Amino acid sequence: MGRNTRKRRTPLATKAIAASAALALGGGGLIWANFYASAHESHNNAWANRTKAAGAQVATISCPDVGQKLYSVPWRARGEVARELSNLDRQITDAYQRLATTRDAQAKDASFVQNAILGPLKDRRHAIFDRIKLEINRAGGHTPGDLDTLTSCTGAPADQNTGGQQNTGGQNGGNGQNNGGQQNTGGQQGGGQQGDNGGQNNGGQNNGGQQGGNGGQAGNGPVAADFVDITTVKPNVPAKPRKMRDASNGTFTTRCGVNANKNHNSDNVIVAPGVTDGAHHTHDYVGNQKINAFSSNDTFLQGGTSCQNKNDLSAYYWPVLRLQDGTQEADQNALGGGKEGNVGKILTAQQAQITYVGSPMAKVVAMPQFLRIITGDAKTTTNGLANANAHWSCTGFEKKVQLTSQYPICPKGSKVVRSFAFQSCWDGQNIDSANHRTHVAFADANGNCQNGFKAIPQLTMRLVYDVPPPTIQNGVVKNAYALDGFPEQLHKPATDHDDFISITTGGLANKIADCLNRGQRCW
Repeated sequence: MGRNTRKRRTPLATKAIAASAALALGGGGLIWANFYASAHESHNNAWANRTKAAGAQVATISCPDVGQKLYSVPWRARGEVARELSNLDRQITDAYQRLATTRDAQAKDASFVQNAILGPLKDRRHAIFDRIKLEINRAGGHTPGDLDTLTSCTGAPADQNTGGQQNTGGQNGGNGQNNGGQQNTGGQQGGGQQGDNGGQNNGGQNNGGQQGGNGGQAGNGPVAADFVDITTVKPNVPAKPRKMRDASNGTFTTRCGVNANKNHNSDNVIVAPGVTDGAHHTHDYVGNQKINAFSSNDTFLQGGTSCQNKNDLSAYYWPVLRLQDGTQEADQNALGGGKEGNVGKILTAQQAQITYVGSPMAKVVAMPQFLRIITGDAKTTTNGLANANAHWSCTGFEKKVQLTSQYPICPKGSKVVRSFAFQSCWDGQNIDSANHRTHVAFADANGNCQNGFKAIPQLTMRLVYDVPPPTIQNGVVKNAYALDGFPEQLHKPATDHDDFISITTGGLANKIADCLNRGQRCW
């Protein structure tokens, strides 16, 4: 079973700046980007623990993320538990949709949200909690004693829905820990952009899509506060860590395309196996071409690959990026798409660079077959930023500025960049864990793996998009772009995340590790 590798923060650790770098091989040369994880402080968002005040507009629904509390679920119960967790997500989606379509009733009755939406939702969640406990107990496991305290959801007012983080031009990123002690003070700067002006962003036109009470073409974001002119942001990328004698200095690049063939679905076989639309948002897929909710270890090797190296059948998938320009995509009336607030033109990345890098401290061991890793958190709007690992920047700015809780507005000639750095430490035993986090961890500020974890090749990804720059007029964003996400997460940039399943043939996993350990540049 996986272990909970979160450690108590020390005063010294809270001041540490976690930093490192990776080389992403692409185009005509080596391009440096800030790639060590941005693990942020988990803010105790006051709004997440209070019901709406009379007369205040509720913008979204905040429910505890139960899956992250289930550290130890017996293997034979995990399938049923995953399905029940997906049912909880469906309940939240349905409740959010009811919230968004009953504004008139809410305006007339200050208790409507609590009585008609949140109260019934609590009862439905309680029934699922009972089933989860039953499945775990049947399999010989034990559920957390405080599980029933997580049944209640709250309504978050419109002026409190920016994920709990103000971006004001300083380093406000907090010194967080993320699955094994990665501390960061990377911070996200707003550079003069107003941090929390939810009330200003109601109404207005968004290039063909009418904004609702919470902004965005579908009425669930983004809002003006979610964007910042990157030229106004102070540099915040820390220095690279010093490499030691035993460092694994190599890089291994795999070329898998940009999903030009539009291989999309809204499943997530890692967190919701066997559940159609388990992600509630649409993913781009490169690498393995047959990944969906019903794939498994038994079928992964039959999927074929978009990678040039045909021994790389790994699954690389991430939420699509959309331009909210009024376009009605093919999924406009589908689950995962327009029915769940994910609207606009799906943008295909111009570049998708996938590179494995080594450890600055040690040699790496090969990734085990079928290892699953999720980096980032799709629910930071309600969970806070403890597991956030989003990196947003612009070409020409990547060495200077990386953002987590705002989308960049890039200057003319510059393109939007999303980059990811996956966990680089493995417990040496498990290919997954009950909460899909505790079997892997981030290295510490110097690049060390803690608690007996082993260094593995660190997967890094860099996605480059040609995005028309949004404009902000009178507190309203026009020509917005945004990630797909759970509808109640309001398309916040901090919810960016990336998913990976290691699937190789022909000894490729060992070849990658050997390349890194020898300090070579391979592909």
